Parts: sequence; structure tokens; C-alpha cells
Amino acid sequence: MKKSFLSIAVLAVVLATSCQQAPEAAKAETTEKQEAASVAGATAYTIDTTTSSVGWLGTKPVGKHNGDFKLSGGSLSVEAGVVKGGNFVIDINSIKNLDLTDAESNGKLIGHLKSPDFFDAAKFPTAKFEITSVEALQNDSTNTHKISGNLTLKDSTKNVTFPAKIIVTDNNVKALASFNIDRTNWGLRYGNDQSLGDKFIHPEVNISLDIEARK
Repeated sequence: MKKSFLSIAVLAVVLATSCQQAPEAAKAETTEKQEAASVAGATAYTIDTTTSSVGWLGTKPVGKHNGDFKLSGGSLSVEAGVVKGGNFVIDINSIKNLDLTDAESNGKLIGHLKSPDFFDAAKFPTAKFEITSVEALQNDSTNTHKISGNLTLKDSTKNVTFPAKIIVTDNNVKALASFNIDRTNWGLRYGNDQSLGDKFIHPEVNISLDIEARK
């Protein structure tokens, strides 16, 4: 009985810990800013800001929060049915939390995320992603391409590389991706101290892209 109890306790601890980590996803390779991809001669598909979004998920030892941002503009450049480049702008003030049902708690969290502790939305109301390269993937059942691009958050720009699924038709481009970044690479260091215990916030944040562009 004692052995059984210990096994259950250990399993519970493992499950509790794993549930509060960033989701299993590709870890974006992060390097310094690169030159934007050339799009000369390509056709521009305009980002549909009504259907596109950037999701986020952050975790700490005792919980997690998730939500999304809306886009305020951008375009993807297509040549011969292949995405060659492009960019989109993220509206930081559009940030939403999707897991807190209590209005007061939700408002406090959003207010904190918009504060200088995190995104400093008053000073930096937008973020931006600009494609630097697109490479076709082989033998990947989930993703079709590897995308690299400059991600600007606040006053920092880093190049990130991650897998994505891209579908191009005559009049539409759909791009889906899920990957983890280390927020401290962009100077977002609030709560990134393990001595804080339950108040510690993991540096890894999951980013999910659901981007649609139309000719």
C-alpha cells in the first residue's frame, strides 16, 4: 500500500509539473537581426486582420495563462505559388486573456501585461514580424516550410526560425505555426527568477500563428 501511495504521489507531481511548462513545440532558433527577404516581382497578398491572430501561452509553477493578439496590417509576397517574404504588424493593445472568466482578475492580468513590466504598450503599441527566408521542408507530416524572420518586441529585434504549415491557392494564403521562444531574449525579464518560488514565470512562451492573407 505504501509503495502504491508513493507511486501515485510521484506521478501527480510529474503531471503537475509538466502541465505548467510551455506546450511541446519546436523551440525557435534565435539569432541576431537578418536582412529582409527580397520580394521583387512577387504578388502581395494582404493580411486579413479579421481572421488572423497571434496566440500566446505563458506558464509558472502553479498555473498558466493564454490568449491572443490581433494584427493591424501586413502582407505576404507570393511568386509561382510560393511565399517568398512578407511581414505583419501585431497590435499590442489588442491583447486578450482567454482563460480567466472573472472580469476583475482578467482585467488585472491584461493591465499588467500592458505595463512596462512586460510589453509597455503605451510606449510600444505594436510589434512586428518580417520574413527573412522561407525554405521548403522534406518528409515532415505536419509542416511544409521553415520560416525565418525578424521579430521585434518593444525596442529589441531578434531573428527566429521555426517550422510552419503554409497553404497557397490562387487567391489565399494560410500559414499556421506553433513554437516556443525565450522572452528574455527581447528583454522581457519580469518574474524570471526561480527564487520567487510560486511567483516565478517561466522564460519560455509558446507562440501560435494563424495567419490568412488574400490577393
